[in-house]
Amino acid sequence: MAKFVSEKIRMKSSARLAAVQATYMIAFSQLPVDEVIKDFVNGEVGRYVIADKDDGGEEAVAVEPMDAKYFEKLVRGVHADKEQLEKSLNLFLTGGRSLERCDGTLKALLLCAMYEIANTRDIDAKVIIQEYVDMAYAFFSKNEPKMVNALLDQIAKQIRE
Repeated sequence: MAKFVSEKIRMKSSARLAAVQATYMIAFSQLPVDEVIKDFVNGEVGRYVIADKDDGGEEAVAVEPMDAKYFEKLVRGVHADKEQLEKSLNLFLTGGRSLERCDGTLKALLLCAMYEIANTRDIDAKVIIQEYVDMAYAFFSKNEPKMVNALLDQIAKQIRE
């Protein structure tokens, strides 16, 4: 039986995915924030993801519609607070890790997650963490999802308590 997930929740999840993609694009393409937001909101970018097929191939799959206002809030917030978010994340990273040494996608994911945990009080931190951990599993197959889970849990405990 399929798990019931409201349209509002699916749209927030899509907004998070798009925010990570947009944050990556802004960082690595040097495009203006307003232009990237407009392209995502207008559906010119971020409409499809690559999914594995049963036969071992890949296919483009349309993503769920997103909550455009939430997407814009996340992207603008990350961009406005990026320097402070990076400093904060580096304080939580241990074992010789630093944000600068992270993969670009992982860095974008952590920036969005950190911003959302720190600035969104109407959504339980566990929900936010689970969303970004699920996203990490979609992007990575090694230890990154476990690291994302542990790191975000630590951040949420310190910031929200």
